[in-house]
Amino acid sequence: MKWNLRMVAAQRDLWRPTEVLAAFQEVGFNPSLSKVAALWSGTPVTVRLDDLDKMCAALDCTVADLLQAEPLAAGQAVPESGQRAVGAEEGPGSGPVRPVPRGRRGAGPRSLPPS
Repeated sequence: MKWNLRMVAAQRDLWRPTEVLAAFQEVGFNPSLSKVAALWSGTPVTVRLDDLDKMCAALDCTVADLLQAEPLAAGQAVPESGQRAVGAEEGPGSGPVRPVPRGRRGAGPRSLPPS
């Protein structure tokens, strides 16, 4: 997930990371300026859930407004093979549900474990 802080802050007339930091401090959230700058640039940053609630309170938004889903890469299209999640309800005439392994990210063969 990417952060969408810049757009949400702009809707509240906050145009600089220092202004956003001041808004965060008003609700009791005191991150470092470098963390706010990373959020501002959309860089993935770890934030605790209760701090995320404070961010939403400071910016008068929802969590969905702050987070932006990253688009799938060209090679990561969602398979349309009719596979279902494990434990999904079966329809009439369908076979048992089987787990499907994820594809590997690397292109080469697996390396051997150390001896």
